[in-house]
Amino acid sequence: MKGLETMAAENGECILQERYGTTKKAAAFYNKQMLDHLNGMMTKFISEQSMMFISTADSKGSCDSSFRAGLPGFVRIIDEKTITYPEYKGNGVMASLGNILENPQIGLMFIDFFEHCIGLHVNGKASIIENSQLLSLDLSENILMDIHEKEGNKAERWVLIEVEEAYIHCSKHIPKLQQADKEILWGTDDEKQKNVDFFKEK
Repeated sequence: MKGLETMAAENGECILQERYGTTKKAAAFYNKQMLDHLNGMMTKFISEQSMMFISTADSKGSCDSSFRAGLPGFVRIIDEKTITYPEYKGNGVMASLGNILENPQIGLMFIDFFEHCIGLHVNGKASIIENSQLLSLDLSENILMDIHEKEGNKAERWVLIEVEEAYIHCSKHIPKLQQADKEILWGTDDEKQKNVDFFKEK
């Protein structure tokens, strides 16, 4: 989605809004529901979430989507324009981080399936931060203590995001789910536990 600052330029959103007669409706959304920062309700919402979906693209525009999860509040709010999340041990492909290295644009999608059935889009520019660089971010003592207590040595590195857009994803089509207990084996390399051959592609 393009922010208000780009609405004067002809782009895909504007072309289709004109074609399908939704220009007025879209303008109301831009004006009333899209922010260039996180407000208090948004920061509270993010601090309660234990998962999100991310989207990235490389320098040629080839896209990738992925899933990230952690303890509630694993995405830390630095300020209204800056957030960061940990990268845990994965499959070593580095698809999302590789895209960020080529193209910093990122889209985050938070969805609360369990209580409010509401979503939050956060779009912005991302950069890769090593653990040794965290102190250079001038994080508050509360954030540093929270990271130390909850992350331990699980986080291999971090993604820092400069927020450019934040807006609601309405609850209309979001199902309400019931959360069940599951043991999370952070960072395991056990292929049976990871169920890596579920789709029988080997």
